[in-house]
Amino acid sequence: MILDIYKDALEYSAKDWKTLVIVGVMCFFSILLLPIFLVTGYNYRVIENAVHGIINGRDPLPGFEDLIDMFVDGIKVVIVQIAYLLVPCIVFIIFAILGSQLPGFAASAIIVIGCLITFVLFVVACLMSQMGICHMAYNEGAFSKAFAIREIKEVIDEIGWFECIATYLGLIIITVVIALVVTSIIYAIFTVFGISGALLGANTGGIFVLGAVIDSAITMFIVGPYLGIFNSRSVGLLYTMQI
Repeated sequence: MILDIYKDALEYSAKDWKTLVIVGVMCFFSILLLPIFLVTGYNYRVIENAVHGIINGRDPLPGFEDLIDMFVDGIKVVIVQIAYLLVPCIVFIIFAILGSQLPGFAASAIIVIGCLITFVLFVVACLMSQMGICHMAYNEGAFSKAFAIREIKEVIDEIGWFECIATYLGLIIITVVIALVVTSIIYAIFTVFGISGALLGANTGGIFVLGAVIDSAITMFIVGPYLGIFNSRSVGLLYTMQI
């Protein structure tokens, strides 16, 4: 099941390179803050397609019509993510304050325990927030459904907590590997150019700076959007794996 989800999402994300570039432009202008909601809104549309689709289906990539609706959806997604992450953050702050009031070993023990509890809560919060977003998308964008804790827990119970966590760990690994491979290839190419430049007496420093610029551009305009769509598609398909 998990491998089928990855296979579908990897192929789906590469269906239209022009779409990746458009999302990449949105990512570029996200330094202005507001366009970031268009990016999260577009990824939400990917989730929306996935929760109403099937693995290895023929779903097309979402379009860019109704930008205002996409912007609003992006705001809703960000609010859901922040709301769920507030719990582990608050717990960590409480343990940090408690640790600061205690001496020596007791303080260290409290902080370590607090970090462990925070980590567990963080994993659960991430899982709940993503399933909450999927649940909202499945229920026609009803914002309250993102916080229907009992219903979301039932969805995760039906899929299986182990399967959900394993899928997320796999997404993290695949994301990191793809990013590292692309970066390594680019720097390998420019390393060869650097060696050639050195043999010819050229300024190799400029070559490596150019490599870094190209790597950043490819990451922002292609790899980043690709991985965003890949993760969103995977999460949406995972939601459909209920018994």
